[in-house]
Amino acid sequence: MGNAHVTHDMEIEKCVLVGIIEAGESDETAQEHLDELEFLATTAGAHTIKQFQQSLPYPNPKTYVGSGKLQEITKYIQENHVKLVIFDDDLSPSQLRNIERTLDCKVLDRTILILDIFANRARTSHAKTQVELAQLQYLLPRLTRMWTHLERQKGGIGLRGPGETQIETDRRIIKTRISLLKSKLEKIDKQMMVQRGNRGQLVRVALVGYTNVGKSTLMNLLSKSKVFAENKLFATLDTTVRKVVINNLPFLLSDTVGFIRKLPHQLVESFKSTLDEVREADLLVHILDISHAGFEDQYKVVSETLVEISKEEKPVIVVFNKIDALKQNPELSEGEEDINSLEYLRKTWMSKLDGHKCVFISAQNKENIEELKEILYQETKDIFKIRYPYNNFLY
Repeated sequence: MGNAHVTHDMEIEKCVLVGIIEAGESDETAQEHLDELEFLATTAGAHTIKQFQQSLPYPNPKTYVGSGKLQEITKYIQENHVKLVIFDDDLSPSQLRNIERTLDCKVLDRTILILDIFANRARTSHAKTQVELAQLQYLLPRLTRMWTHLERQKGGIGLRGPGETQIETDRRIIKTRISLLKSKLEKIDKQMMVQRGNRGQLVRVALVGYTNVGKSTLMNLLSKSKVFAENKLFATLDTTVRKVVINNLPFLLSDTVGFIRKLPHQLVESFKSTLDEVREADLLVHILDISHAGFEDQYKVVSETLVEISKEEKPVIVVFNKIDALKQNPELSEGEEDINSLEYLRKTWMSKLDGHKCVFISAQNKENIEELKEILYQETKDIFKIRYPYNNFLY
């Protein structure tokens, strides 16, 4: 498909990022958002050479940023021979067309960038189907820019008549493909349900969290398996389920796709079965990267998404990961508390997390893992007790 594989010809392509600072948003937050976009661009294989920001009450409906700023970007990309500009928001089809006309280079928005990373990461046929469906749904209203040169299909003797334009043909093909993929996904979803049903009566624990907080690393540690984990966004796309035994109490641990701010809604819909893992879990382990400056915002994003996915209240263990990467502040006077120190964070967060248990670990350096295992054991044991009140030989 048109934009499906941007990454391959973009080995190390120079790119420019554009974002706007909306009303009521602090400069730090806006900068964090652009840094996240830069990380996404790096993951997709592009090298960011400049970031542009503009303070606007709301995005310009025609060109997203103001016309003056657009001229500035045009001048910069011409002088530095940049062929790719990435916007930190969804662009409407008309915005995309106007911006491309002015900049005269490849323009991507946040959604297509995330979809592209997903397309690169998808391994199983399930994930590939989901990504293709999301891409086609995104492409459908944006077909116009590809076919401005063809008005009518060619006629000839025996083929004359009103005919349909090339774009109509394309729309029809894409719509057929979308319905085909949807029915394929329904079939896979049924299989997944059967699979989940066959997992018997074990307690299910799901690892959830923002992207790149260390879910897969922790999964490898607890289940002693080899799940692909690396320091990139969306390294995990397929849900992995492993059986874990702590103090001879077995339970199932599943590793899920990470969440991200402004996750394209096409993706949320098509990753329904991954989210079913979360829905059907008995216990959620919410992992946070404590070394990340915006981890509180990330906690909010994930918690809100979880409420959307699953309406019922579930027990949650909050795990603060990457304590080894915490920066100590050496310039403190005596008696002053370091707000980045572990003790301070432990004190403040213990009280904040309404009733949720929390634990501070480093999955990479295997710190405090025993404490986490103990909490996991206690929680699963409680669920197990309620479910099988007379079956106590396991604990």
